[in-house]
Amino acid sequence: MRIGFLGLGKMGTSMAFRLLAAGHELSVWNRTEGRTEPLAREGAIVAATPAEAELGADAVITMLFDDAAHEEVLFGPNGLLDALSPGSLHIACSTISVALSERLAAEHARRGQAYVAAPVFGRPNVAEEGRLWIVMAGEDAAVARARPLLEPLARGISVIGKEPRQAHALKLGGNFLISAMIHSLAESFVYAQSQGIEPEVFLNAVNSALFQSPIYAAYGNVMLHPPSQPGATVELGAKDLRLLREAAAERHARVSLAEEMAAIFAEAQRVGLGQTDWAVGQYRMALERGVLKTAG
Repeated sequence: MRIGFLGLGKMGTSMAFRLLAAGHELSVWNRTEGRTEPLAREGAIVAATPAEAELGADAVITMLFDDAAHEEVLFGPNGLLDALSPGSLHIACSTISVALSERLAAEHARRGQAYVAAPVFGRPNVAEEGRLWIVMAGEDAAVARARPLLEPLARGISVIGKEPRQAHALKLGGNFLISAMIHSLAESFVYAQSQGIEPEVFLNAVNSALFQSPIYAAYGNVMLHPPSQPGATVELGAKDLRLLREAAAERHARVSLAEEMAAIFAEAQRVGLGQTDWAVGQYRMALERGVLKTAG
């Protein structure tokens, strides 16, 4: 099938390569042109505008940075929405606000276009392996059209409802849980070190005894052995916490831990950790705030 793919950051590039490997014909677009070159060498068509990426496509996938990027790429001049014809399918894989997802659903419905929210869980290395977990929501017919396009990217897909907003809300909730897990693990490492226990020993023992979780093991390893290139950054984590808090406030739900963690993320950005890996930055903040500092 022919797919238009908009947004070639670390995640988007890995996902696009997986689609090419699965035999799909890809038309790709990115605001930074240099990011399209590796895919062009593998046979992807490079579009000059978001609208051009849609031409002749069976579906268009967006994997853009934030709400502002979506405003520009979808609603701006030569934007995607005006280019999509009635019946066209838009699959939104980005982590965006619930409010924007609701707006997209209304706009697509008004224009007679199909829309599926399909945000993804996983770091760039997981995307390279085709082992993302994808959360989907949308009308049954649109989900059925989108599923075979997304299967090459995923080790699993959860369809959670007919309202696209639900998938984006779930993604924000999942990212909040990851941040909370990292936060508690970071403070546990600080505590363990204060007791003369190596954090890696602590992690292996506690994860074996209590959780048996590959997520704890993976993020703990990132914290203790920082990668040369960050996956998600502190800046992205702060953005997702803000979107979660906004969605909660809209439905009058209280998320007190998210409020506390937002302050920690803001402090991390203030001291220059915004582009640091999400997990590494949280651990550094725990070290700054924790007993090791006072213990000297």
